[in-house]
Amino acid sequence: MRIALLGGTGDIGEGLALRWGYDTDHDIVIGSRDPARAREKAGEYETELDSRGLDRKITGFENAMAADRADVVVAAVPAYHLSDTVESVAEKLDEDTILVSPAVGMQRDEDGFHYNPPGAGSVTALAADAAPDDVPVVGAFHNLAADRLANLDVELDLDTLVVGDDDDAKGLVADLGGEIEGLRVLDAGPLGVAAEVESVTPLVINIAMNNKGMHDVGVTFD
Repeated sequence: MRIALLGGTGDIGEGLALRWGYDTDHDIVIGSRDPARAREKAGEYETELDSRGLDRKITGFENAMAADRADVVVAAVPAYHLSDTVESVAEKLDEDTILVSPAVGMQRDEDGFHYNPPGAGSVTALAADAAPDDVPVVGAFHNLAADRLANLDVELDLDTLVVGDDDDAKGLVADLGGEIEGLRVLDAGPLGVAAEVESVTPLVINIAMNNKGMHDVGVTFD
């Protein structure tokens, strides 16, 4: 399977690229607005995996080229860049492509981080509005600590939630997430409840900020 990580040079993109590179044999493609930056980071990820005895080929391209012919496109960009990023690759997306959004809208003040949904109701809905009508959109991987995800020396024991209106697309993304060792993916319902899922992220960050030794705190559900 070909997975394109748009904005794959950033923190969550790095974590997902390394974990899928380490735990699976999927074709990983790094996207960026700057193709040179994408190639540079793809090389860094390859080097990290090589240091662990894995000979993996990770490629880097400009976002639209990265998305071309991908089975799953993860828009691993901040919420304020999401619409522009999706629109810039829209002609490379079709009904056979699954678009995944891990982005969360947040604001910070002296009290901490607060959930800040866009007018669409959720960032996942924003992605759906920007994508072509026939492209299934899934919200996933919102609440994962990027540093923990990218540190392959750390064993994961975490849950993450998926939302979406296309059950087949949601199931495939859940399966992809579940291929990451130590990550359990739970179905949280349709896209209409994405705001409830996304709002967990600022809560997790606030807990990490206010409790010693919990920098990489995550969520599990029992």
